[in-house]
Amino acid sequence: MNSILTLFHDYTFQTVALGSALLGMISGVLGSFAVLRKQSLLGDGISHSALPGVVMSFILLGSKNTEILLLGALISGLIATLFIISIVKHTRIKFDSALALVMSVFFGFGLVLLTYVQKIPNSNQAGLKRFIFGQASTILQRDIIIMSVCGLILFTLVLLFWKEFKLFTFDPDFAQSLGFSPKKLNILLSFMIVLAIIIGLQTVGVILMSAMLISPAVAARQWTNKLSVMVMLSALFGAISGIVGTSASSLIPKLPTGPSIVVCASTIVAFSILFAPSRGVLHRIYLHRKNRVLYRLKGD
Repeated sequence: MNSILTLFHDYTFQTVALGSALLGMISGVLGSFAVLRKQSLLGDGISHSALPGVVMSFILLGSKNTEILLLGALISGLIATLFIISIVKHTRIKFDSALALVMSVFFGFGLVLLTYVQKIPNSNQAGLKRFIFGQASTILQRDIIIMSVCGLILFTLVLLFWKEFKLFTFDPDFAQSLGFSPKKLNILLSFMIVLAIIIGLQTVGVILMSAMLISPAVAARQWTNKLSVMVMLSALFGAISGIVGTSASSLIPKLPTGPSIVVCASTIVAFSILFAPSRGVLHRIYLHRKNRVLYRLKGD
């Protein structure tokens, strides 16, 4: 208990925990729409596609400034997203196939660039790999400010376009009949998801970011049928995962923060799938057995 109390008074822990909690909230809100639109793998594709942007920014500008690297990742992620949307729109290739194609090409190109940079003599490339696996301990106060500003922008957009996103998510044809443009809404929502993913690259990396985007939303979906409640629960689960995962990695030596956060989020998902009312596995087993008993009683 003393270790926990001491930990919560540590400035480094407070910074990392706050950043992880913000990431969890942002990912939870935007991930809810990705899950409901059955585009859960979009986060995986975009996060992997951001790698070449990070390395290319370093090659062109020679700087490891986090803002510059994340800007490169944002541009790369947006280009990959536009490629996916264009392939689905103009060809007969389905969304999952287009996603896999673009993700593999971009991620492979990023690894090629990363290998090239590592072989350059006297190149100050140390630290670029943190965007692959994440390194939450490198989060600084300026990173918290960036995450807060981006999060505020994303939350504001969600509130402003709540009605449009809700209609587009559940019934895009009806939304179009009311005068809303599904194409524009899709691009806007995709851009917001890309921005949310880019924010989390430094914390959990390109490999685990998709889990951070999807897990809180999947867990929240088990507890409610209302979109507003699902979004709030998803943000809450994401924040809890960030704080608990950061605490576990701080208390246990050599335990990485990013994977700890993802494991915590996955634990919440497993608990929700088992124990959530109406949708939980145990609740369904109980109802099934109850119905069998009632059927036998009526038969007798």
